[in-house]
Amino acid sequence: MDLVRFLGLNGLRGPWGLKKVLVVGVILVGAFSIFLARGQRKKLILSQSRGCRFPAVYNFGDSNSDTGGRSAAFTRTHSPYGITFFGKPSGRLSDGHLMIDFMVDKLDLPYLHAYLDSIGSNFRYGANFATGGSTIQPINGRMFEARLSPFSLDIQLLQFQQFKSRTNELFSQGIKSEIKGSLPRPEDFSEALYTLDIGQNDLYDALRLMTLEQVQASISNITQKLASAVERLYQQGARKFWIHNTGPIGCLPVTVVYNPPKPEDMDDNGCLKSHNEVAQEFNRQLKERVSNLRSQLLDTVLTYVDIYAAKYKLISEAEKHGFTNPLGYCCGHYGSYVVYCGMTTLVNGSEVYGASCTDPSEYISWDGMHYTHAANQWVANHILDGSFSDPPISITQACHKHPPHSS
Repeated sequence: MDLVRFLGLNGLRGPWGLKKVLVVGVILVGAFSIFLARGQRKKLILSQSRGCRFPAVYNFGDSNSDTGGRSAAFTRTHSPYGITFFGKPSGRLSDGHLMIDFMVDKLDLPYLHAYLDSIGSNFRYGANFATGGSTIQPINGRMFEARLSPFSLDIQLLQFQQFKSRTNELFSQGIKSEIKGSLPRPEDFSEALYTLDIGQNDLYDALRLMTLEQVQASISNITQKLASAVERLYQQGARKFWIHNTGPIGCLPVTVVYNPPKPEDMDDNGCLKSHNEVAQEFNRQLKERVSNLRSQLLDTVLTYVDIYAAKYKLISEAEKHGFTNPLGYCCGHYGSYVVYCGMTTLVNGSEVYGASCTDPSEYISWDGMHYTHAANQWVANHILDGSFSDPPISITQACHKHPPHSS
């Protein structure tokens, strides 16, 4: 049976008829191709609209996302930390929630327990390896004397590696169901979201001990180590990443108190411009590193989150959003004398307590270094919907590949 007869076009024999048959064939093929393409596109859109169901979150960082690591390993966090939400110290260096808490809540997951906390912790839905005072760079003697954490990013990665290895071993050995309930399933590691929020201490410490030129020169090495950490996690099976840049350290109240900016080094908000420029350079290089990783690790989803822009927007519009002096703080005292939040010290022979303000929700900064529950919530609400992300996607869509911003 020839093509003309098969198509039921016997009346179209001859050269002109054959041409018509060919035209009809081309039209049919084209229409079929368009139909398939639309079907695939609809399937992709439908898949992405359903959102991501991350089985777990693994977080690496410093005090901005530490939910109890430092408190478990060293001195317990004391009152009035935690007063706004938990009503007692919770291991967090805030009066309430941190951004990581709002993040997992958005993903319908429980709060992350600190990996270092051995009492009552459940790691079924992830683990938090962040500890207050941690750095990207391996810690040295000078950094330890500055009271930075020994649990630098490379140590946190080793902890994760051991956690994953031991979990897989226990499952392969047939552990009891009650133990299984507190550990992630082995298959969850490749489907989990890996979050990183670290770098502030590297820059803050460097700015205290080095010249601006030396700090700027050190940034490349720091961002390279962070990129290497992502690659190491990738080798451990991680495929989905949510990476925060660092905030405007020149706007931290402790920075402004200890380094009163000269008029030429002060921005419109009263922040220290030179310190913020260091943070911006770190962020520029970090974004470039993430872009390079996308081209190397083709089966990963890497979301870069501009925490700096979100926090600076809040600082610039503080009054509009119900906050008072954006460079003020709620707990403790800095200046002619120092009393850390919740601590006591002798001032002119009298004992002075670092008390909390009456209403922490009026302040962006809780203790001069860390954000309040209210400020963390504001920032989280603005980053989790993708407004400050590259690519611009919500955290609930961070399992799908999207084209990044062109820059």
